[in-house]
Amino acid sequence: MIPKFKIASFLKYFNIENYKSDTIHITKYEEHHNLLLSSKPISIDFYFLALKTNFESIEDFGKTPYDGRYSFAYFDAPDTIAEWSLKKPWKGYHILINKKIFNDYAKTYNFSGYDKHEALFLNQDEEDLLTGIFEMAYNEFSKTNFSEDILLSYSKLILSYIHSFYKRQFETRQDIYNKIVIEFKRHLQDYFNDGTENYKLPSVNHFAEKANLSTNYFGDVIKHFTGRPPLDHIHDHIIRVAKVKLSDTKLNVNEIAYSLGFDYPTYFTRFFKNKTGFTPSKFRNK
Repeated sequence: MIPKFKIASFLKYFNIENYKSDTIHITKYEEHHNLLLSSKPISIDFYFLALKTNFESIEDFGKTPYDGRYSFAYFDAPDTIAEWSLKKPWKGYHILINKKIFNDYAKTYNFSGYDKHEALFLNQDEEDLLTGIFEMAYNEFSKTNFSEDILLSYSKLILSYIHSFYKRQFETRQDIYNKIVIEFKRHLQDYFNDGTENYKLPSVNHFAEKANLSTNYFGDVIKHFTGRPPLDHIHDHIIRVAKVKLSDTKLNVNEIAYSLGFDYPTYFTRFFKNKTGFTPSKFRNK
């Protein structure tokens, strides 16, 4: 069983001693000299917002090739699974935030569901800006009577910038992400042509796993580069395949529904009519 940590137990596990609050905690890595450099998989029960530097040795992070920049940010939600193995200690910061006070705000950002640690690689200006905000937050946290409201405000500001910087990353790493789009379209085209007899309806999660990406990150990539979410592409393909089966085969509507992965033919009929304006039978006979 994978152990799950709350803020206090995680800090102890990570060898950080200045625990102050189970609501929010900020760590500056350089001030701790015995950080845990490796760990088997663990689960967290809080939000984890991090800025990390000095990763010259990493060749791959965030499910895309590391491009030589020496800093990145990421945001993990509760129940994320993490493991790591480092040759030298971290540099940078992390902010741990109790999920009860941050859930509503964090979930407004799609990247809070990037549960495969898809990192945001920072250019120099972005690194400088985020470092300044993290440092101000850390200075506030270092006070004897720090303000949780101020720390939450800094955390929200960091998320706002991360949202903007992810958009920039999609644009500047187009070669990588275009391959993801192309592979998605290929896997979608092949979905009903792989010789499998017991089909299931294709899902966004299925294609995200093919790309080794979290569902949210995969969805953001596809939408950014095609203008439409992956579910729209999946539905369009189901309709195209259904139309071919209705026009070019003698399968009855029930058989077609089952071949496409619908558990009940009535669901298929409702879906087809919603997308085309015709029931399957009327489309076949028109």
